Amino acid sequence: MFSKKWLLTTILVLIGAAVCVRLGIWQLDRLEQRRAFNSQVESMRAEEILNLNNEIPDNIESMEWRKVIVTGEYDFENQIALRNQVYDNQYGYHLITPLLFDGGAVLVNRGWIPVDSDWRLYDEVGEVTVQGLIRLGQSKPAIGGVADALPLDGTKLEVWNNLDVEKMSAQISYPILNIFIQPNVDEDDTTPPIAYQPTITLTEGPHFEYAMQWFAFAIILFFGYPFYLRKQS
Repeated sequence: MFSKKWLLTTILVLIGAAVCVRLGIWQLDRLEQRRAFNSQVESMRAEEILNLNNEIPDNIESMEWRKVIVTGEYDFENQIALRNQVYDNQYGYHLITPLLFDGGAVLVNRGWIPVDSDWRLYDEVGEVTVQGLIRLGQSKPAIGGVADALPLDGTKLEVWNNLDVEKMSAQISYPILNIFIQPNVDEDDTTPPIAYQPTITLTEGPHFEYAMQWFAFAIILFFGYPFYLRKQS
């Protein structure tokens, strides 16, 4: 196996087996992440609706996917938009607007608008009540994507790549919760801004099967290679 004739092949086989083991472990890690996500969603779905006008829990950032309701007034002067959003095959933005209420402020993803429209056409003046889900921001996608950077000259960034709550809050002059609200969807509502909710599938996915496949490949390489060498001798 470690003779001069087979040394390079042996090294490549060992590296291949190690890579397969690592990919199997990675899939098991993905499985644990998926299980943790499913548990989080299920536990928050079981909780009663949280009224932010009555209570702002200290651990609200741990309550992603919990139902929430709040009444207040929108601050359109600090409204921004999230690019690369599609509705019914039409490109557009999502309007992200601070909602001021007794005791605090929170960002609301009000939903989709056409890309070439005037944002202020969609102002909802006066007191509004928003019901939806607590969501956490995202600095950038895990794979690909471009992180947002605040302008160095101190001006406001109005169109964003990611719903990065922390950075968005940094350009607002008052304190704001480090979450945002994803309002409930009304299937009959076709007037922008149109609310959006991601589709959640609470399954474990194929990660366990993929892990077993990678471990099987590693076993085949590790134990099959010596058998192959014996056949060649």
